[in-house]
Amino acid sequence: MGSRGERGSFPRGLPHACAIGELSDPPGALTGALLALKLRLRRQRLLMRAVRKRRQLSVVTDRTAQINPSDVLCFLCLRNEAHRLPHFLRHHRALGVRHFLAVDNASTDGSADLLADQPDVSLWRTPASYKASRFGMDWLTWLQMRHGHGHWCLTLDADELLVYPYWQTRPLPALTGWLEAQGHDSFGALTLDIYPEGPVSQGQVGPEDDPIRHLSWFDAGNYQVQVQPRMRNLWVQGGARARAFFAADPRRAPTLNKTPLVRWHWRNAYVNSTHTVLPPRLNQVYATDGGELTSGILLHTKFLPGITDRSAEEKARAEHFADASQYAAYYDRLTADPVLHCAASTRYTGWRQLEALGLMSRGGWI
Repeated sequence: MGSRGERGSFPRGLPHACAIGELSDPPGALTGALLALKLRLRRQRLLMRAVRKRRQLSVVTDRTAQINPSDVLCFLCLRNEAHRLPHFLRHHRALGVRHFLAVDNASTDGSADLLADQPDVSLWRTPASYKASRFGMDWLTWLQMRHGHGHWCLTLDADELLVYPYWQTRPLPALTGWLEAQGHDSFGALTLDIYPEGPVSQGQVGPEDDPIRHLSWFDAGNYQVQVQPRMRNLWVQGGARARAFFAADPRRAPTLNKTPLVRWHWRNAYVNSTHTVLPPRLNQVYATDGGELTSGILLHTKFLPGITDRSAEEKARAEHFADASQYAAYYDRLTADPVLHCAASTRYTGWRQLEALGLMSRGGWI
């Protein structure tokens, strides 16, 4: 994402967004040195949490001895994603991921067996609480500490597909090589909700099918962007979920900015999913000098057939939000089989379209 080089340095990678400013610090805000100390201590606490939570993980199959020093790694935590995993793995293998490190959170649909059979997957299992593990991040932080140091690490959900400029012809090592040459250790992406033309429960998508053929629509506008100065990260909201489910209270809409690709050091730690990471310099994936940095898109395949039953289950489990009761209406709307398509919806055609719309950028990568 880029930036406006004017006062406030708002991101320019979303020209259809409403740049609503840089969040101001509250009265008595911390000085730079004190803030740095506070964030360092927070990072240390997150690392210690991960060390403690490692005891909740049981090895199913460990193939990490196969990992080479230059390999791009992918980390994910999942539950009941057998329907998505074949295409997820195929897509990211084609991008250049050489090894997947996965935590299965007590799946009942065969996800663990599917992953255990893959020659490039190392798998751990746990029945412990997803919410109590910082929504899986404690488990993944431990695996990143152990196996990610020195590697470019891609951290994803199973319903996310990474695309970036030239992704069909330039693999991830080409992208990471460009980032390193520019002095960058991280790469930002916008989560883009994609959805079908009709009710979300309709249609048939097989495990080997490309979900993009079914989920071929998205919202090109209605995004809001802020810069959060303490962590130096963007805060982006909007898109289809904000429009359809949070129109009355858009501040509660899901956060869409992520930093999914990082050249990992064992002292790094994600704070809130992959929305923010410590140390804070890794969050600055947008330009502040009037230019643009290279950025990507996470195609969010949440709205496949089966979403209605799954939403009812997740509402009952109450594991996906810190205060799940506040999102009961959201799950109820999903179980009612909504139509997300509207007159303003845009049909997805590829990454060049997304760049033309300002949702991602090549930066200087030609």
